[in-house]
Amino acid sequence: MSDAPGASPSDRLKASLIRLLPAHALSRLVYRLSRCRLPWVKNALIDLYLRLFDIDLSEARESDPHAYASWNAFFTRALRDDARPVDSAPEAIVSPVDGRVSEIGSLEGDRVLQAKGRHYSLQALIGDEADARPYADGRFATVYLSPRDYHRIHMPCRGRLRRMRYIPGRLFSVAPHTVNAIDALFARNERVVCHFDTKAGPMTVVLVGAVNVGAMETCWHGPVTPPYGREVQEWDYADRELVLDKGQELGRFNLGSTVILLFPRDRAEWLDGLHAGSRVRMGERIGTCRIEDTN
Repeated sequence: MSDAPGASPSDRLKASLIRLLPAHALSRLVYRLSRCRLPWVKNALIDLYLRLFDIDLSEARESDPHAYASWNAFFTRALRDDARPVDSAPEAIVSPVDGRVSEIGSLEGDRVLQAKGRHYSLQALIGDEADARPYADGRFATVYLSPRDYHRIHMPCRGRLRRMRYIPGRLFSVAPHTVNAIDALFARNERVVCHFDTKAGPMTVVLVGAVNVGAMETCWHGPVTPPYGREVQEWDYADRELVLDKGQELGRFNLGSTVILLFPRDRAEWLDGLHAGSRVRMGERIGTCRIEDTN
């Protein structure tokens, strides 16, 4: 496995150390700890977490950290109903999460920008050439969720679910220093790929797993991981009317990770001023879509 050309010596060192971690075993341990309901265990974990990260509980529906049944319940806490207004304009694409833009822009054919001029294959990311084809030269946005961020994932626009694919893989950290140092990291890590139909055409939302992300789940399926599989799994929803409104909850991460949005060419445009490093909040406009004429 090669380091990315141009990565700093510090990022390369951190990436080398991360490769040595037993990531799946560590994530299984974190999964068990995060769901422990013993008060002295879960409260100690929550208190440690609050000391390590700047968590704003004023926006949470429950502001008492010890009122949560487990560390995971605290981590995936709901926000107050008025904490994240959703842009209701029909053409608005909203951020699905709170986080920081890792990269945003246009694909080069089927190549997605990862960092610092380095690209990876969209087909490798979503696991199927036919699924990748509609997004050639399309638009993508990659958003990183740090451990301090709100960790529920919401719909960027209204859509009907068509299919979901689980793709097994590694569990590298998705922190910026690792993304800078490991080529094609997002196409190597475990991920859940959700395909939707929208009024602007197809849209794909990719949930990327990472070390200590003890679970990825969707609202229609429940937990997808664990267990950590070794084979690709697919679910087809063509015979079901699973429609999610813009801003509706789509799924959840445990601990930090990354979401990647995909739109076809000429169907979406990102707002001027959004760039790598920009902070975004769930529900705020990050772009506009061109709605298909259904007449």
